[in-house]
Amino acid sequence: MFEWAYSGANRAVPRNVGPECAYFLTPQRKIIETIIVTSICIYVLIKTYPKLKIPHDVNYTKSDRGGKRFLVILLALLWGMEIGFKFASHTVIYLLNPCHVTTLMQIYLLAAPPSNTVTAVFRIHLNLLNGPLLAFLFPETASRTILAEAALYWIQHGMMFIIPYYLLRIGGVYNIEPLGDINWSIFSYCLNLLYHFVILQIIAIPAQVNLNHMLCPAILDPFDGPWYRVAAVIHQALLCPLLCKFYCVVAEFCLTKFPPTKVKPQMKDYLQESKPIDRQVVNTHND
Repeated sequence: MFEWAYSGANRAVPRNVGPECAYFLTPQRKIIETIIVTSICIYVLIKTYPKLKIPHDVNYTKSDRGGKRFLVILLALLWGMEIGFKFASHTVIYLLNPCHVTTLMQIYLLAAPPSNTVTAVFRIHLNLLNGPLLAFLFPETASRTILAEAALYWIQHGMMFIIPYYLLRIGGVYNIEPLGDINWSIFSYCLNLLYHFVILQIIAIPAQVNLNHMLCPAILDPFDGPWYRVAAVIHQALLCPLLCKFYCVVAEFCLTKFPPTKVKPQMKDYLQESKPIDRQVVNTHND
């Protein structure tokens, strides 16, 4: 019924699609791993959510001189081209891969009006930058048979690193938690795991398409074997928060300290604070 969404998946690419990949792990193992991972994630989410803090005491904005408008148009065009290529090649199912979802989040961040939700989404998506990093280190372009589609792979993943930097430059609702606060990283990683083990796996199994390697490991996976998913859960639990914090430290250095790129004295750039209370008026009323 939905073969139009995955019938074009390249079967010539090893461990990309087909029964060999779909049955790499036994059904029993998949069920046990899924139950354990999802249970832990739900428990951690419940415990971590009350610890998430977003500043409410300052109302500030900053003009970006049309930069956000340009970037949202560019990113929407790139994502629209990606959709077109996927429909043309009958591989729409790959739009569910995390990097495409992260790109959608960035389009939302560029287009949405300032709010606490924007800040929350921004902080969560900073912990998903492992996707473009791994895409550059271990590129998978063999299934992209169209030349422009292969070029789009590199452009899209590059933009995923550029957008957060530009938003941090703007400041305002695009702010980050203190460096020592790992609650957002833990919360984001649990959401990431739930997306993989619930949504991606449920769709990947009947389609027999290896969405983000939920069915079988990549050829170059150093943890190739029945424990590869357990190993991935562990090493990505280290990579995601470390990469997020490293990105934020580098961005802060470039934006506030490095002379050629310095644009503001601190990351929290209070450019338009609420009007201060007139102390003389207060004292007059008290007298």
